[in-house]
Amino acid sequence: MAKQMDNSFVQFSRRSSVTPQLFLSAVVLICLLGGLVYSLSMQQWPTAAVFAVGVVGLIAYSWFSIDQYKRLVAAHDQNRIDWEAALPEVQRQNLKLEVFELSKVLDLETGQVSDLQSAYIVAEDLALRQIQQEENVPLLRHVGIADVPFDAVFVKDDVLNCCEVSFLVAPDLRQDKIDAMMRKVKRVKDRIETVDVALKVRMMLILITQLSREDDDRLRSVLNTRRFSGTPVDIDIRLLDFEALQRIYVTD
Repeated sequence: MAKQMDNSFVQFSRRSSVTPQLFLSAVVLICLLGGLVYSLSMQQWPTAAVFAVGVVGLIAYSWFSIDQYKRLVAAHDQNRIDWEAALPEVQRQNLKLEVFELSKVLDLETGQVSDLQSAYIVAEDLALRQIQQEENVPLLRHVGIADVPFDAVFVKDDVLNCCEVSFLVAPDLRQDKIDAMMRKVKRVKDRIETVDVALKVRMMLILITQLSREDDDRLRSVLNTRRFSGTPVDIDIRLLDFEALQRIYVTD
């Protein structure tokens, strides 16, 4: 049975509030605006300039404070998400499905499927290493959020990134696969909104390719079409070449 991470302490902790600071800032802003209007009416230009600088400075300070507060709330709220390790049976089933689809495209014999399975595992591992290197944040691999399994997830700033990995040997990505991914991430988005967690949700589609240059260009043109229009969340598509990954992480 999957073991759920213990976050009971965070569940009972309260968010800090910026309401008193915002109220105080509003009072000061009203005073500064009053002083600015009075100075302008009395044609006291140096004093008006001082009040104007004060108004601009207070607005900028308030904006940065609110932005920082949102980031702190997001960092706090990510601990309120139910993270669960994906069951080995689920991981095995997903791997078999991906390898089966690849074997059909490549028209492999039964004896070659085990080699393809090993290659897929290596490719996924190298791709997730590269994403972690690019994003410079730790990744949780093969976890489920709200009972929805993903190949990896990570939080950066105030965005929860749900990662799905696919290995492409042909310049196309099936629409039914895209639709399945969108249904999964929509369930997570709905759950995040239900529990009032201050995080945005993004889908990161990691495509490991082993294609010729012509096929790679064709794939990019396919991905640039409207196949991802109307998605429930923002989509981040990363194209990673399998041979390049091996040169970076495996070959001397």
